[in-house]
Amino acid sequence: MTPTTLADFLLPDGFGRPRAHAVIGEGRVIGEAGRYAWEAISQRGERWNTPYAHRAPMRGDEPVLLVPGFMAGDGTLALMRRALQQQGLRTYRSHIHANVGCTLSVATQIERRLESIAQRRGTKVRIVGHSLGGMLARGVAARRPDLVSGLVTMGSPMLAPGAHHVGLSASVAMLVRLSRAGFPGLMSEDCVAGACARQSFDEGRHPLADSIDFTAIYSKRDGIVDWRACIDPLATPLEVGASHVGMALDPRVIAAVRQALRPAPSVVEVDRGEIA
Repeated sequence: MTPTTLADFLLPDGFGRPRAHAVIGEGRVIGEAGRYAWEAISQRGERWNTPYAHRAPMRGDEPVLLVPGFMAGDGTLALMRRALQQQGLRTYRSHIHANVGCTLSVATQIERRLESIAQRRGTKVRIVGHSLGGMLARGVAARRPDLVSGLVTMGSPMLAPGAHHVGLSASVAMLVRLSRAGFPGLMSEDCVAGACARQSFDEGRHPLADSIDFTAIYSKRDGIVDWRACIDPLATPLEVGASHVGMALDPRVIAAVRQALRPAPSVVEVDRGEIA
């Protein structure tokens, strides 16, 4: 095993990497972004025709934390966050600027963020995680059922984290080399082939409390990860037709996420303030 090779247990039998040319399909994200823009314009027109007193959404009392994927930050989920806010959900950023660090450290960061939100709102939190963000959120939810009431993953290969495109492996290898060269805060060899990788993988497969709603969104058009690895046996599977990157902004996926988050407390209040 070379220093930048992923551990074998991250790619169990029965799963595989998407074909090299599969990534071409990720170009659909342009059309998915256009679909978002068109829907946003249409909804803006509807709001203009709605009396001002009726524009404020009725907000559920349960907050939602959004966690970005590998090499991504909160900005990649900004459009989804905005759309969910407009539909009445309290959304919160993870404060992850670039998801490139040790997976155990990032999971700890997510856990602390959950503690902060839960303390502020006085209730449990629902999590929406994209790709690696969903995998890490899955482990945190298993460890802290006292903080989490629901989980939605999007294109998160929890069953086989190594079942991803070779281009993604190259990015992982680059981070490992930079870490070895002395750059701090990046994935190290231990994070992809050692005890750290083993612990992260195992935590992402632990049982979840019955009180946690779990929906795993996947797409057979995913050009980055093996869609089969995204269907956790403990989750309610939900297929969409988006690209891997496009899951973060495709209106059809946002609608699916909103539907998955629909179970919520009956207490509501009007809150037009900007969510942190």
